[in-house]
Amino acid sequence: MCLLRLSALGDVTHVVPLVRTLQQARPGVELHWVIDKAGHRLLEGLPGVVFHVYDKKSGLAGMRALRRELPATGFAALLQMQVAFRANVLSAFIPARRRIGYDRSRSKDLHGLFINERIPDRPGIHVLDAIGSFCEPLGLKQTTVSWDLATPAEAHDWARAQWDDDGRPVLMISPCSSHARRNWHADRYAAVADHAAARGWRVVLCGGRSELERHTADAILAAMRAPALDLVGRDTLKQLPALLARANLLITPDSGPMHIANAVGTKVLGLHAASNPARSGPYSDRRYCVDRYDAAARRFLRRPAAELKWGTKIEFDGVMDLVTVDDAIAAFERYVADHAG
Repeated sequence: MCLLRLSALGDVTHVVPLVRTLQQARPGVELHWVIDKAGHRLLEGLPGVVFHVYDKKSGLAGMRALRRELPATGFAALLQMQVAFRANVLSAFIPARRRIGYDRSRSKDLHGLFINERIPDRPGIHVLDAIGSFCEPLGLKQTTVSWDLATPAEAHDWARAQWDDDGRPVLMISPCSSHARRNWHADRYAAVADHAAARGWRVVLCGGRSELERHTADAILAAMRAPALDLVGRDTLKQLPALLARANLLITPDSGPMHIANAVGTKVLGLHAASNPARSGPYSDRRYCVDRYDAAARRFLRRPAAELKWGTKIEFDGVMDLVTVDDAIAAFERYVADHAG
């Protein structure tokens, strides 16, 4: 069986429970997964999975090369879990008798031309549950959701070495999404961080090596009165789950680290206005999320969120202005109250 989901980090994290469901229902099944380079760096070593890495920059030549490394006999089934045009074309290079794709309401970019079966059409469900429903045409049901991202012991050793545990709870800030209009303001992160520090929390910043992430972290640190540990650009994707697991609470917009943190059991203070947390927020627990999606719908699309097509993004300039410092502090205090004593 072959899975196709190239990106992004949050979405490939959502596929892992499906892998667990398939392995539990069919012990010994060999699963192949066509994935992108970043997803592979995160999940390499996942037991029972043969990864095939497709570099998005390699175009048709890369697609032909992928075909040559796949089993000549092909697959009984391909789970085509990405509707973007490039992924649809790539799927044509994967030989499979059953080609299971998304329902019509989620399809785009000629997705229907590359599949011969569809998952059930269930609007109003979380992205992880939509991905989980890819097992249903195979006669299975995803009834439990479990991860285990195959994080090596060395990654946990690295994470433990970054600061000594002195008993203080840890607020971790991962400030950037790859979607720029989902990102919050540095001065607002700083205000929440200072509030947490005044309540006796340690503040840790994490993030990747992009210029945006470095610039944002520098702006947060400059605006803060309290000290913070700056780990932005210091970890690898293999170390990231271990680092997130050391946090009590992660504050972040709708981003890959949000979903990785949820997968390792860390609570998430998600900042939502551009996207709907019921669809793409932290799967296990959204109690500590700020939800301004309806306010964004009314301001930018002139109608309530309940009238929008499920999955509508509201990525307009200024949409994250709707998330206030007071909103985030209130969510932080909900966490504190829930974990007192």
